[in-house]
Amino acid sequence: MKQPLAYIHPAAKIAPSVVIDPFVTIEENVEIGEGTRIGSNVTIMSGARIGKNCTIFPGAVISGIPQDLKFRGEDTVAIIGDNTTIRECVTINRGTASKGKTIVGSNCLIMAYSHVAHDCVIGDHVIMSNATQIAGEVVVDNYAVIGGGALIHQFCHIGPHVMIQGGALVNKDIPPYVKAAREPIAYAGVNSIGLRRRGFSSEVIREIQEIYRYLYLSGLNNTDAVERIEAELPATKERDEIILFVRNAKRGIIRGYV
Repeated sequence: MKQPLAYIHPAAKIAPSVVIDPFVTIEENVEIGEGTRIGSNVTIMSGARIGKNCTIFPGAVISGIPQDLKFRGEDTVAIIGDNTTIRECVTINRGTASKGKTIVGSNCLIMAYSHVAHDCVIGDHVIMSNATQIAGEVVVDNYAVIGGGALIHQFCHIGPHVMIQGGALVNKDIPPYVKAAREPIAYAGVNSIGLRRRGFSSEVIREIQEIYRYLYLSGLNNTDAVERIEAELPATKERDEIILFVRNAKRGIIRGYV
């Protein structure tokens, strides 16, 4: 839909059904899929790749250059999947030479004033509440829910189905299926309510809880706990996912109850 009060670069690739409100700026080297709506005063900069049926609310800035002093103008992108909602004044930066792209998945809700920095990978069905601030090269897996005002340190990894308390300061990796809360951030139990809502059976939830008893309540260090989990608990998709996450946690995982 052509909007006479918007600036749209003639080389931008915009599907015919896209709705563009007044005072939008869309630069060159932008692609926007069918059914997406762009609210007023949105700025979509070079390198944006926006999927189908997204809604971008007023004031958002998509694919701005990274806030990284090492950035030298390299050709990078910011990719947003289908059916994702981006609320007012969200900023999503494109990638750097490190990864080349920033990714926000499909069916996400990125609430107002949140920031996704360069080279982040945000999975599908992720909810970032108001004013969530995610630093560079963070990975957030599918179905994670981040409370408002949370600050996520660069290079952290947030596992799938995690729930993070609002206002949290996250400087360690958060393993799958857990709640993370308190100050400093710590394990606060398994996200059992969220897992039930997403169809996990009571038996699977109990198995996940048992795994985290080894990790957080046994008095063992992480290496010994993982070895015992592998030796004593039956192999399941969830068990193996948790073991792999802990072993690959470059920043270490959050600590247990304090």
